Amino acid sequence: MKKGNPWALLPFAVFLLLFIGAGIVLKDFYAFPVIVAILIAAIVAIAMNHKQSFTKKIDIFCQGAGNSNVMLMAFIFLLAGAFSSVAKGMGAVDATVNFALAIIPENFLIIGLFIIACFISLAMGTSVGTIVALVPIGLGISEHTGLAVALITAAIIGGAMFGDNLSIISDTTITAVRTQGAQMKDKFRVNFWIVLPAALITSVIFGVLTWGEAAPIAYADYSVLKIMPYLIVIILALMGINVFLVLTLGITLAGVVGLIDGSYTLMAIVQQVGDGMASMYNMAFLAILIAGMVELIKFNGGIEFILQAIMKRISTSKGAEFGIAALVALTNLATANNTIAILIAGPLAKDIATKYAIEPRKAASLLDVFSCMVQGVLPYGAQFLVAASLAGISPLSILPYSFYPVLIGVCGVIAIMIGYPKKTFS
Repeated sequence: MKKGNPWALLPFAVFLLLFIGAGIVLKDFYAFPVIVAILIAAIVAIAMNHKQSFTKKIDIFCQGAGNSNVMLMAFIFLLAGAFSSVAKGMGAVDATVNFALAIIPENFLIIGLFIIACFISLAMGTSVGTIVALVPIGLGISEHTGLAVALITAAIIGGAMFGDNLSIISDTTITAVRTQGAQMKDKFRVNFWIVLPAALITSVIFGVLTWGEAAPIAYADYSVLKIMPYLIVIILALMGINVFLVLTLGITLAGVVGLIDGSYTLMAIVQQVGDGMASMYNMAFLAILIAGMVELIKFNGGIEFILQAIMKRISTSKGAEFGIAALVALTNLATANNTIAILIAGPLAKDIATKYAIEPRKAASLLDVFSCMVQGVLPYGAQFLVAASLAGISPLSILPYSFYPVLIGVCGVIAIMIGYPKKTFS
């Protein structure tokens, strides 16, 4: 390992200054487009290291940006966006919500909402989309029962983070898996058994807090057929089928269901696929720009500096796992976006994992768990801001009831301490 160079990290500092600084000044962490902040930081990275020619630096940037893992990640983002858009457009989200509401016992409203949010986010792959779909329903339940809006909103956000952390079409899961070279099914299984106790304990806490509350729940008719694309995608993913095939089949099934029930014409499906892919362009280009910038930072010695600083404090495999967890958590705290945090921390985590023989499935799980833990309690994160806006409350009022994100962090720490999962290679 060559000598580390702290000045090579200047592009990271520029990105954080632009993104966080603009958020503080404008009181809106999404006012300054993150892709513009990354672009400016990438330009700074290219401008550094005068010992190398401009052409050489551009070549290094393009090598990082065009890495096969990055290209695969971008392609998966596009397919995931297409599936989510086609399924939502033919009514799959509404059908899933109404189906779940139909089977919730009246005494378990909050637990039911939490579980609905878990399932919908697992199927949709987006926490924000889940929140947008469920918070209006939660407000109606609050009006009928008198349950605190902040409590209901926190339950929905917690469930939304469950799927954000686990779904095979979630951009955080895709990013964690691709940056660590893990298999989707392996990461899912490891991750599931880490967060399941957190989900169960959260359900118990919500049950205790709302024991004795009951009210009739109104729901619309639903079609089981519309739910099938979500179920099939989840089942095939758990079976270990290639994610490209799973998403392509999901898009096809959602389109066919839409044709059968009259929600779509053939041209409408094509347009919906295009709209869904377009919704992920920003994320795809973010991945490309960050990868190119990180490659330049690595070439200039910045990555070595961070690794040497972390490794001075690491002497064991468990210490390395805690290092990965802290790295992504702090990055997420600064960027207020768990996917961007994983994109930035991923290459560093991969080097640490390789050095200390941490399996890719465990490294990917650590990245996803601890980024979602932080994202799930950030009052200035997208999830809190969207939910609070829809509910008409302060983001800070939701924090006292944010049990699930905190518990997945606790379970993540326990998983590191007990050495879960047992290694399958030496």
